This record gives sequence, structure tokens and C-alpha cells, in this order.
Amino acid sequence: MPSSSHSLAGALGHDLSDRRIGILRQIGALGSISRAARAVGVSYKAAWQAVDTLTNLAGVALVERVVGGAGGGGARLTPAGLELLAAADAMAQARSAVLQRLKQPAPRLGVKTSMRNQWPCVVESVERLGPIARVHLQAADPGAVALSLASRITAESAELLGLQPGQALLALCKATAVRAMPYAESPAAGVNWWEGRVTRLSRGPEVDEVAAQLDAGVQMVGFAPAGSGLRVRSRVKLQVDESAVVLALWD
Repeated sequence: MPSSSHSLAGALGHDLSDRRIGILRQIGALGSISRAARAVGVSYKAAWQAVDTLTNLAGVALVERVVGGAGGGGARLTPAGLELLAAADAMAQARSAVLQRLKQPAPRLGVKTSMRNQWPCVVESVERLGPIARVHLQAADPGAVALSLASRITAESAELLGLQPGQALLALCKATAVRAMPYAESPAAGVNWWEGRVTRLSRGPEVDEVAAQLDAGVQMVGFAPAGSGLRVRSRVKLQVDESAVVLALWD
């Protein structure tokens, strides 16, 4: 296994505003995952999900169980967990200093991803469906006239992100998850879909890459089966499953 310092960079390379670091901090302060969950305002299950995710990203154990004692046991941070918190504090201070010099936030610069479809959005509502949360979104950019979309994530992820109406975030989707189809076709039920016009077309032996300007005013890239009949400037419909829309926050 690589050294802990090197491994911890994986956990710090992600947005810290989704409560995961806060949960880790409360475990260190309170000595209990259940109490840490209550302090941060998430479920016990969501707190464990946060610990598991950070552990996977760090590649080293961050929390260990404590057996026995008057309270019947609890949890504490490992040396790597303490090191991660110290590094997170240092990063937060450095970022704050840089933004103070700039006198303005630059949230989108911190997101590095291979996903080509990205839209600044605002949460309209969060619909609870048992273990799933359906998040309804509206594009926040002035150029997006009426881009509405939905994302299906786990209820624990919605808790960790602290999602609520009016919250700004970034919606992302892989181009390979977007299906472009001739305008006459009907989209599948229960998916996001939008109308637009093809602006670029790159043909391949099995699939064609389609770039489109949506009527809502934003750009989108997807794929269509070879021989779909799509042409540059032709009307097109694009659809993507709600579970393929990823949500990201920034500080």
C-alpha cells in the first residue's frame, strides 16, 4: 500500500462541502459515529457511507472501532484520519486566502472531470422515494431559458450533500449516457429529454457523436446509432436516464 500521505490526496481531491469531512471531524470530537451523525444532521447509515467513501479514496483506514468502556464502545480516528483533517484544514485556509485576494469566488474551476455535459443548476425540490431521492433541477445560467432535469441518487447521498431548494450545484453527465435520436422518435418514459438542433456530427462505424444546441439554450453532446439519419442542422431529441445525472457541489 502507498504511504498514507500519498493516499490521503485521493480523499482531498474531492469537494469537501458534502459533509464527509465534517462527519470525520465530529467522530474525532465525539468518539462515536452515531453521535457524529446527529451532530452533522444525517442518518447513521449516511455517516457510515461517508466514512466508507473517504476510506476508499484515501486507501487507508481513517476510523477504528473502540471496544468496551462505560459507553459500550465507540469510534476514533486513526493517525491517518487525524492527518487527513489537518490537511483539509490547511487546504481550506489556503483556498480562502486565494479567494480573498481575488475578491470573488471561482467555484467551477475546482471541478475536474471527464464528463463533457455540465450545467450550473439550482435545486427546485427533493422528492424522497424510500432509499432513492429524485432531485428536480433548473439550469442557473442566464442563457438556459428553461432547462429542467432530474437526477436520481441515494437518499444517503442527498443527506451528505445537504440538498435543499434554492441550492446551487453542478449537474454532470457523460456524453456516452446521452442518446440522440431523430426528432420524430418518442423518448422513453421516465427519462430526461430535450429538443434541439444538431450543430456538429462525427460519424463512426457503430455510433455517431452528436453535438446539439438545445432549445433551452445550452449545448449537449451525445451519441446516436450509425445510420440514424441525423444531419447537421436537423432537429433532434436527446435523452438521458435520471440515474446518469451526477450532482457536484463547490465551496
